[in-house]
Amino acid sequence: MNTKALTDALHAFPYPGLSRTLGELKLLSEVKVSEGSAKIELLTVSDDSYLTLKSAIESAFGNHFTRLDITKKAQVQKDTNYGNSASPNNRAPYAANVIAVTSGKGGVGKSTVSVNLAIALAQKGYRVGILDADVYGPNIPRLTNTDLEKIKWNDDNKIVPSENYGIKIMSVALTTPTSDTPLVWRSSVAVSALIQFLEDVAWGELDFMVIDMPPGTGDIQLTMAQELPITAGVIVTTPQLVASDDVSRSIRMFQDIHVPMAGLVENMSYFIAPDTGTRYDIFGSGGGERLAARYNIPLLGQIPLNMDIREGSDNGEPPVVLGCDTLKSYYREIVENMLKAVKFKI
Repeated sequence: MNTKALTDALHAFPYPGLSRTLGELKLLSEVKVSEGSAKIELLTVSDDSYLTLKSAIESAFGNHFTRLDITKKAQVQKDTNYGNSASPNNRAPYAANVIAVTSGKGGVGKSTVSVNLAIALAQKGYRVGILDADVYGPNIPRLTNTDLEKIKWNDDNKIVPSENYGIKIMSVALTTPTSDTPLVWRSSVAVSALIQFLEDVAWGELDFMVIDMPPGTGDIQLTMAQELPITAGVIVTTPQLVASDDVSRSIRMFQDIHVPMAGLVENMSYFIAPDTGTRYDIFGSGGGERLAARYNIPLLGQIPLNMDIREGSDNGEPPVVLGCDTLKSYYREIVENMLKAVKFKI
């Protein structure tokens, strides 16, 4: 195998776990074959992705050469110059405002809130994109009825975001071969993928970029605060005390890393029985109000536990678009209160 043959083979070689090749991802810096030995220099962002790719290439091509050297080229300043939360970089200069929706806890309906808030902003005439940063549990495509779509590239080698309900959508779920493909990534690889989604997606000019954060207070939350000037954070909770404990940590994290708080949304606040009209506080009551008062942030709104919201979300039919007027009003009121709470660039 000579230099050209190896180069062609590597260009067509799929990145492990993704449907893109090394050539399409531009991960090859140098390929050289000489006297039975081969040298490959990779352009990878993190050590984890380098080691993953190195192992895959060695398994596929190692038996073709007496010696196979695979090295990682030092990254250019653009990739290594990470900011800090006090003075963040701006990986998304095309977005006038960045809203980070987080919870600290899974299962509180954060993604559903994120999608409906993004669409409610679009319904007011704003240009809106939503980035699914929950890479280990990406639900945004299902919620926006784009779950059968796959990643596309334009002539400028930029990723083309999916579009529906007036918003642009990017999620790692659009890159996997099947919907149940697990992303067994270390956090550094996940962070690298999200930075690519910020920089290599043809978002166009946006008035709002809504980021659906993963649960917890880890690397992704910190990196987003370092790499983006986040205009405001929106916290989602349920009234339950167990949820409040975790959400409190998210609020403290945002405060510690200097992210302005737009306010708190209490989801699944109560249940109205459709046959009797009786209200049931299934997860308790007053949790959102107590959190808002404790941390001196606005309570943007309360959304009930509702079967139509659940069914619409599962079917990719967001309530703020296809629900009744009452359901639409919950999210639209939250957006109005959010716009009043923070001085956005609009």
